[in-house]
Amino acid sequence: MAYDRALIDLTATEAVALLRRRAVSPLELVEAAAGRIAEVEPAVNALPILCLDRARNQARAVAAAPPRPGDPNWLGGLPLTIKDLEEVAGVRHTSGGSVLFENHVSERSGPVVELLEGNGGIPLGKSNSPEFGFNASTVNALFGPTRNPFDTRLTVGGSSGGAAASVATGEAWMAHGSDLGSSIRLPAAFCSVVGLRPSPGRVPRPRKGMVFSMLPVIGPITRTVADAGLMLDAMAGEVWTDPLSLPAAPPGTFAQAASTPRKPGRIGFSMDLGVTPVDPAVAAVVEAAIARLAEAGAGIERTAPDLSQGRDVFHAIRGVNHLAAFAPLIALHGARVIPEIHSSTERAAGLPIVDYARAENARAAMFQRLMDFLADHELLICPTAIMTPFPAEWRRVERLGDHSFDSYIDWIAITFTLSLTACPVISIPCGFTPAGMPVGLQILGRPRGEAALLRVAAWCEEVLGALGHRPVDPVIRH
Repeated sequence: MAYDRALIDLTATEAVALLRRRAVSPLELVEAAAGRIAEVEPAVNALPILCLDRARNQARAVAAAPPRPGDPNWLGGLPLTIKDLEEVAGVRHTSGGSVLFENHVSERSGPVVELLEGNGGIPLGKSNSPEFGFNASTVNALFGPTRNPFDTRLTVGGSSGGAAASVATGEAWMAHGSDLGSSIRLPAAFCSVVGLRPSPGRVPRPRKGMVFSMLPVIGPITRTVADAGLMLDAMAGEVWTDPLSLPAAPPGTFAQAASTPRKPGRIGFSMDLGVTPVDPAVAAVVEAAIARLAEAGAGIERTAPDLSQGRDVFHAIRGVNHLAAFAPLIALHGARVIPEIHSSTERAAGLPIVDYARAENARAAMFQRLMDFLADHELLICPTAIMTPFPAEWRRVERLGDHSFDSYIDWIAITFTLSLTACPVISIPCGFTPAGMPVGLQILGRPRGEAALLRVAAWCEEVLGALGHRPVDPVIRH
């Protein structure tokens, strides 16, 4: 299927500028995306559920509606993808490739989809995820693995793996993702794109699950920091059905911040946060990036607050949440529920209540130490992933070098430790290993400080280079 590659190569910010002045139509972009999907999808398996006719109808409706030239949150008919953990009305919804829900079709859209569509975003389809988002590698029983566009033998990480691959390959200009332990940031790093984990409540969550938990959030995956700000404006908002929902920021707040880079002052840097080993190949790329930021004037200090309890604290708090959320599913479906869910809930069921209380106290102490640190430092930086991508079929990582991981998710401790803080965190590309695999840098900002974080991330992006600006053609290896 022929398509206009020039349209695919546009950043989301560039495409929306054309849409707003009607120099290109939403339908033209939908057709360009459809052509690109047909070309690259067999290699990456990022979008197993498509709704292209629905997207075409939406594109025509947006084009026929009055323009909104004064609305900075207006996407103007920009096509995007929605992770298959979020509902889109009239579209198949399998909860991440679960055989339990393989034939389910959504009756209504989730709050964030309603916001995106209300702001002129057009869903093209559902991106691949592990079942219930319950892993850091995107593979499931219904659709199989999503493959890394830089080497199709390898994983994209998870759980928003299909989302990151769809953006990296140019199947869409931006993607909806969700993040509890790593799920926006890790796939962004593995695919050399940008992934923002906002503060809890910044983007409304579905009306289901553990609605009072501070761990799960929704956010954007894009090619650039400017695009992340643009998408955050379109998906953020106060929704009364989410008990953690934050008041809406003034229109255009995040896009404006992301388009005005600012050099930071004092920044703390840790290679491992005291919670994990790091592959030397990844550490070398991160060290080179940190050196470039320092040379450009950032006040890098090799210091960080004590977050070393992050692994044990996360397991306790996440496990109790999962016990509440998934024990009824296990009771109903037994062995048809994936092993990772059984493992997490069984571990939590054996946890004495006093240990859970200690974990909550330890988390509070970690947060207070971080707040003391952020009183003197603008940001905290560390790697996004401790290793490069591994085979796409793997459901867990057993070891790194001589270090064995106790749990199937312990290899992502460097991301889930930061999830515990409820601070916004962005992952940006920072370079490639000698083998050509991407490496990402996590930047943590102050609570509810997405605008300030985006300004500094945009500056870092300028210094480190436009590593994710143009979509990549999949490198097919067998």
